[in-house]
Formats: sequence, structure tokens, C-alpha cells
Amino acid sequence: MPSLFEFLPIGAYRTSTAGKILRVNAALVRIDGYDTAQELMDTLSKGALDWYVDPTRQADFDHLLHTQGFVVNFVSEVYRPKTRERIWVREAAHLVRDANGKPLYYEGTIEDITEAHVQQRELALSEERWKLALESSGDGVWDWHIQTGDEYFSKRCKEIYGFEEHEIANRSESLDGRTHLDDILQMQRDREDHFSGKTSVYRNEHRILCKDNTWKWVLTRGIVIARDAEGKPLRMIGTHTDITQRKESEAQIWQQAHFDQLTGLPNRRMLRTRLEETLERCQSRAQSAAVVFVDLDHFKEVNDSLGHEAGDLLLVEAAQRIQSCLSGPDTVARMGGDEFTLVITHVPDRATLEATLQKILDRLAQAFPIRAEQVFVSASLGVALYPSDAESVEDLFKHADQALYVAKGAGRNRYSFFTPALEEAAQFRLRTAADLRGALANQQFEVVYQPIIDLNTGEVKKAEALLRWHHPRRGLVSPAQFIEIAESTGMIIDIGEWVFQQASAQVAKWQARYDPHFQISVNKSPVQFHNRSGKPSWAEQLMSLGLDGNSIAVEITEGVLLESGSAVAQQLAALRAGGCAISLDDFGTGYSSMTYLQRFAIDVIKIDQSFVRNLATRSTDLALCRAIIVMAHELGLAVVAEGVETEKQRDVLVSIGCDYGQGYWFAKPLSAHAFELFMGSEPMPT
Repeated sequence: MPSLFEFLPIGAYRTSTAGKILRVNAALVRIDGYDTAQELMDTLSKGALDWYVDPTRQADFDHLLHTQGFVVNFVSEVYRPKTRERIWVREAAHLVRDANGKPLYYEGTIEDITEAHVQQRELALSEERWKLALESSGDGVWDWHIQTGDEYFSKRCKEIYGFEEHEIANRSESLDGRTHLDDILQMQRDREDHFSGKTSVYRNEHRILCKDNTWKWVLTRGIVIARDAEGKPLRMIGTHTDITQRKESEAQIWQQAHFDQLTGLPNRRMLRTRLEETLERCQSRAQSAAVVFVDLDHFKEVNDSLGHEAGDLLLVEAAQRIQSCLSGPDTVARMGGDEFTLVITHVPDRATLEATLQKILDRLAQAFPIRAEQVFVSASLGVALYPSDAESVEDLFKHADQALYVAKGAGRNRYSFFTPALEEAAQFRLRTAADLRGALANQQFEVVYQPIIDLNTGEVKKAEALLRWHHPRRGLVSPAQFIEIAESTGMIIDIGEWVFQQASAQVAKWQARYDPHFQISVNKSPVQFHNRSGKPSWAEQLMSLGLDGNSIAVEITEGVLLESGSAVAQQLAALRAGGCAISLDDFGTGYSSMTYLQRFAIDVIKIDQSFVRNLATRSTDLALCRAIIVMAHELGLAVVAEGVETEKQRDVLVSIGCDYGQGYWFAKPLSAHAFELFMGSEPMPT
């Protein structure tokens, strides 16, 4: 007996859970173009047919049915299985279960909505045409008959490109033929996406050559308003909008985001992009590349002495000089300040690379004519190689930075290659920095004192406070291994303050015990001079302890004076005003020591041990030491010779008039208790 299933006005079907057709009604037979249900079922049993015009719709339908258990109002364009005619249908389906919830079969319906859908689409197209007309006021309009190639351009459309109406033929190639070669492929892709139904509206941005031979950026939007029976586009209408100004603004924003505004070089972001491209290319070709960190030496002094504008001029010239040393594919980027990074895209061998690096050093060492001045700087270079040193961007940057650290530490104006030992050194610095953070709180530091001997009398009325670190696992750690790390991390501020307080307490005891004028020298790092913690100055702290300012001599290096901003000068002046002596350590080894004696109020200079070590009759070092001593005495300065290790050195220093000596010949650095035992021994012979 016929059931309701058979009399439904829309197509209906039932399938097994495996997808086998179990039943279809008469309406579905008609929709699919068959005469009988058996004919339809026989066709379907032979295998799956292409049902959906858009193949992805099948996956969408299956996904909804399997995840929800039902599908409703699923509208698609499909093929009639028998005639392959394209029609529009609305589908619904659900999973039928038994009383226990076990899946039994699927039931579904299919409704032919072609006529209604076409009417709705025509209405939407009409509305879209009006929308385009309203929204495109002032834009150029075009109407393209795709099959014939005829294309109508409005008067405004032609005016955008500088043409009169009669100067442009109403053919599609009239403007397509003036499209920039780099834009044609994407324009064709966007058109095809719209023709095939992937996009509802055609949209593309491209450049068109104007009558005056300039390029103008346009946004073109359009929609197909007619298709043939096979769905091929027949007619399309749209607009052209002049977006040249917007594109220029976007280009400017992109330029600012990827290039340094001062030098015009790529910035950090663009550098990373180019380096990634270089590494991919080198990997595919089995080639080597190099990352080079470049740091200008003494650039800050140029800024401080001549001003930032002069510094900027130097940076621009330095960038041009570096670029002139490299080949076309290579990249020079500015990382900020006086730091540059190079990507050398092909390194055939080390000798070729070293020749390039030396060329860069030589060019940067030449005078920079800045206004009326001849300015000189140098450069330090750190080099990491791909793939031998590292294969990732971050590791190459890290290794180049480690190599740069070595180049600067070795005296600057040189290049240094990364080695695995540098990685080990970097790891050592990291571990040391971590351990340093708890060293002060855990009372691992000790201040020791090295006597400073009056070479005329043999008396000891001065000493230098030196820091020692008793590490719980590594034992005694040399200051050479941790002072620089303490400075770079800023921990030297608290450590240096603690040393000063220890020395202040000690000098009070020794003034009472040995001599009211006993003096202890305390080193003060450049980092401490740049710290503004709000704590009382050393001179103020000495005053609060009831000590004369001259109880402490503040030892500084030329590193402090190299960064001689107004704040440093003011602090030095305040120390001297408070009675503290200023001692210039390692004299003769720095950049321009003589100039400091004129610019700053210095009381004592300490001759570096590198000069004392090779003292001998008629030696160059002897001549230098004698000259330093004579000059210092003429300026009213006292002189201390460091690193005195032999009796002969002591005697030579006495003969040329040196005031004080310090070194292992007299005594090594001593604990406070050992120092007191030393002071109780026999006087040093003169």
C-alpha cells in the first residue's frame, strides 16, 4: 500500500548507514531526470556520481550529517544525474535510530528550487548593480561583454588615465594592454576566481599606464550579470577607483617599517627577512654565507664632542662606506645607534671573506670629513658563518655577537671569527652572572689590601682595596673573570658600594693605628658613575663617618673619561670638592691619556704594569716611564708604578724619580689581618 513517502511533492530517499540507496520516491525520480525509480536506483548502484557542481559541497554535507545527525536547508547547485543539466536544490536529511539508539538508516529530501533561486539571484544582481552605481560616484564605470571583447568605458573611466573619450577604443584590450606586466597574472587569477564562482565579486588592484606615461594604481570591482546555459560568463559590469595616493601612503609606511630613516638601510625586521631568504638559498645550493656584526669604536665620543647631528652625518657616511665594500646581493642593515649587521650571501672561501672584512676596517679607519673637522673612528667586527657555525638566524646572531665581544675586548679595530670556545665563554659568563647575584648577600666577597710603598722612605701609608670572590664550588675566582660581568649586568653598583663601605671602615681603623693620613684607594667603575640611585655620595658618606675626604682615593680608568658627559664631570668635581683624591689607573694604555690630564682634575697617575714589566737600561719602556714621571711632576701629580715584581725594577723606578711602587716585590694583596701583620714587620728597604 502506498505510503506518505510516495506522495511527497518533493524528492525523498532512504539509504543504509553504509550509503546504499534503499528507497526513492517519484518526485526524486523526476528531479533526477529518470522515468522510473528502478532506473534511478540502477544508475546509483553503479557508483557515485558527480552530484554537486562545487565538489566541496559533498564534504560539507557529510560533515554536518555526521556531526549533528541531521542537515536542513542545504542549498547547492547540482547536476541532474541523467541529463547533467545544472539545477538548484534544497536538501534535508537525518539519521534514524531504533529505540536503543542504534543507527538504522538515513532519510532525506531534495527540493528543486531552480526557478526561485534564479529569480532571487537576478534580484540580487539588480540590487548589486544599483549598489555599485551608488557607491561608485566619481569612479570610472566599465561594462564588458566577455565573449565578444567589447567593453564600454565611461567618460570618467577614461579621464582617470588622462584620455579623452575618443582616444580609447571600447575594447577590453584597451586598458588590459596598458596594465603593468607584474600585475597581469594576479588580475587574471582574480577574474577567473569570480568567473568560476569562487568569489562573489571580482576585486583586484593593479597599475595602468596613463597617457602621460606615469603609472596609476586602481581598484577594480565588478560582477558577472549574465551567463549562458553552461554557466560561462557573458557580461560583467564594474568600476575603477583611483587608489594611487593610498598606495603611495602604504609604500611609505612599509618603507618606514622596514628601513632605517637616517641611513636608508634595511632595519632589524628587513634584515631578518633577507637573512632567512639567504639561508634558504644557501641550503638549496650547498653554499656558505656570513653574518657580520659591526660596531663603530669611539662613536660616542664623536656624539659627545661634536653633537648628535655630526654623529648622524658620520653614520650615513659609514653606512655608504660599508656598502661600497660589498657585492650587490649582500645586505647592510642598521640595528640602531652605531651598530650595523652585514649578510654576505656567498662565501667561497675564508681568504675572500677576510679580504672583504679588512677592506671594511680600512675604509672605516679613514678620516670622516664632518663639517670643518677630520673625525676618526674604527670598527670592531664579529663574524659567524653559515652553516659551519650555526644554521638558524638566532644562533648566527648570537655567535656573531660573541665574536664581536672578543674583537672589542682584544683592542678593537679588528675582526674576530666565532669559535666553539666563544660559546663556552658565553656560557661561563651566564653561569658567572647567575652566581654573582647571590654572592654579596651570601657573604662570598672579601676585600684585600695591597700596600703602596713610598719609594723614597720605604713607608707604607697607602693601600689599594681589591675584591676577591670565594665561590662555594669554584673556589677563589679571579676578578678578571667576574668584574666585567658585574659591570655589564649592573651588579657592580651594589658590589662597588659594599667595597667602598668596607674600605671606609678599615681606613678609620688604620688611621687610628698607623697614621692619621693613611689612605686607601678604591676602584670606581664607569657604570657606578652613570648610576643615579639617590644614595649619598662617597664624600658625603666619609663626612658622616667623621673621616677626611682624602682618606679615600678614587681610582678610575680611562673608560670613565671616554664617556665624559656632564654628569661624570660633575661627580668627579664633587669628589674632589669633598677632599677625595682622584687616581687615573692603567695610565698610558688608553685612547688619548694626555688630554685627560688637561680636562680633568687628576691627583695621581698609576703607570700600567705593562710598562714596568720590561724596565731595563736604555729600553723604550724606561724612556716612556721617565717621560711620564717628568710630565706628571711638572703638572703637580704623584706617580705610582704598578706591577713591581723585582728588586731591579724597584731600583730603576727609584732612579728615575717615581714616587710610589706597588707589586709583588713588596707584598701581594693581603687580608686586613695579614696586612696588619705586614705592617708590624721590618720597614721596607729604600
